[in-house]
Amino acid sequence: MNPSDGLTNNNDFFSQPDGIIVIDREKKIIAFNQAACRLTGYTENEILTKELSAVFRNPDDVQHIVNSLTGETNYSNLPLEISHAEKGNINVMSSIIPMKQHSQGIIGTIIIFRDTLEMIRVYNELQSKNLELQNEKNKIEAIFNSRTEGTFTIDMDWKIILFNRAAENITGFTSKEAIGKDCREIFLSNEPKDINHLSVTLNKRIPTYSNEIIIEQKGGRKVHVRTNSAPLFNANKEQIGAVETFQDISEIKNLTSQLEERFQFENIIGHSKSMLKIFELMENVIQSDSNILITGESGTGKEVIARAIHINSKMKSKPFMAINCSAFAETLLESELFGHEKGAFTGALHTKPGRFELAGEGTLFLDEIGDLSQQIQVKLLRVLETRQFERVGGTQSIKLNARLITATNKDLEEEIKAERFREDLYYRINVINIHLPPLRDRMEDFLPLVNYFLKRFNKKFNKDIKIISPSALRLMQDYNWPGNIRELENAIEHAYVVCKGREIKREHLPDRVISASENYVEKYKSIKSLADAEKILIINALEKSGGNRQKTASMLGIERTTLWRKMKTYNLL
Repeated sequence: MNPSDGLTNNNDFFSQPDGIIVIDREKKIIAFNQAACRLTGYTENEILTKELSAVFRNPDDVQHIVNSLTGETNYSNLPLEISHAEKGNINVMSSIIPMKQHSQGIIGTIIIFRDTLEMIRVYNELQSKNLELQNEKNKIEAIFNSRTEGTFTIDMDWKIILFNRAAENITGFTSKEAIGKDCREIFLSNEPKDINHLSVTLNKRIPTYSNEIIIEQKGGRKVHVRTNSAPLFNANKEQIGAVETFQDISEIKNLTSQLEERFQFENIIGHSKSMLKIFELMENVIQSDSNILITGESGTGKEVIARAIHINSKMKSKPFMAINCSAFAETLLESELFGHEKGAFTGALHTKPGRFELAGEGTLFLDEIGDLSQQIQVKLLRVLETRQFERVGGTQSIKLNARLITATNKDLEEEIKAERFREDLYYRINVINIHLPPLRDRMEDFLPLVNYFLKRFNKKFNKDIKIISPSALRLMQDYNWPGNIRELENAIEHAYVVCKGREIKREHLPDRVISASENYVEKYKSIKSLADAEKILIINALEKSGGNRQKTASMLGIERTTLWRKMKTYNLL
């Protein structure tokens, strides 16, 4: 409403949030809007045609209104007292504006007012809302900047709107440098096609996942990143841009390349006939999806072989999930293997996928499978038969897509005879068997293994040890190595820790290696007859076979019944 032109729009007049009172030249009230009624407690009928004093009773306030009527005086932000139907007088903040017509001059005045207390209340509410909004903004910014993934948002013109702290760290650009720029100027890629996933998200509203690309940092360094993108919508479900999250996977890529290099067949130490035969078998099994059982004593490198098969197979880009079956209690092992639903048991606060599920289309490696309980064996057999499983406490079937490789240091055939391992499960996992010989049976590989560990520990300890004294080497070659390659590795590492010079000597070796040699000499000093020699020969063979009588008899070239009779004779049972 324009006061100088009169009351030209009644709808505008009555819908104003401020109280409005119109006074004519006779000082009578001729208009009283809804807000004025609300603020004063009077109805329109009670006030219209009444004298000015019906609402304004303070002489000073009346004088201001009269001045406006007679002297064309405007007032702004003028404090007044207005009568209230129930509360007496209320304080208001007002503006007083005379109304003129060209032919008649001043025909009245308009008083626009707001309740001061209401203004304070509204102001306080606005301040409170602003504070809430600021707090929410701070929370969102804190969450946004605390993300370990780089995150930025763009509008439909590819301009960057938000750019978090992780994005700054990964790209080398500051938020100030990035915001407002075309994201292709900041998210620099060697190949233009690498940014195509964002085009798909912007133009087709399709999210994309796990795009691996190489970007260039501000300083020119190349960085491997894995990205995800998703469209952004406003409250009206109109697309307003896209969000991109990305993670620096340079270390993962570097580790993967190191693993691939380390687990190439030619990098696994072994030149003996038994190892060459294993390599030939591995070349064949990497082309298939058949279940593999790797057997051998502890420390012979069963997991190394399993990883080498995985990394050299078509599944190398997929997960390799390993679990030691003897490392978990039976109740926990089932959950580790198959996962569990929320509330499946006490402490199951969230749904958790198991190793079978996490392996995806990769490789699932179950080490020490010979230690599985009968109950878990039954469940595992069913999974292998149906290629499906359920989480603990769940009912939905999940498909098993992973290849299964198992390993054990036990003689599963003996375990079957003792009814500790299911025969049907054995034939399920033992489609292809790779048996790793103990170190004592492949001593042709001993020196190459020693040289490998010398190079490795020189690098680890920043030393330059290239020699093992003849006496120390003879001790090591005469030792039985019950812990196999793992024990040899530990023994050489022990020597590196205690050796201060550039040559590993007898005294640098672990006590068990030294004492075993001394016991060996003492044992053979006690030989006084052929029977003594035969007894010691049987004892040594039993130690090498891990107490397996069939293997011991085969090593000695005698029948098992003959071995039993001699063991009884020499009181070895």
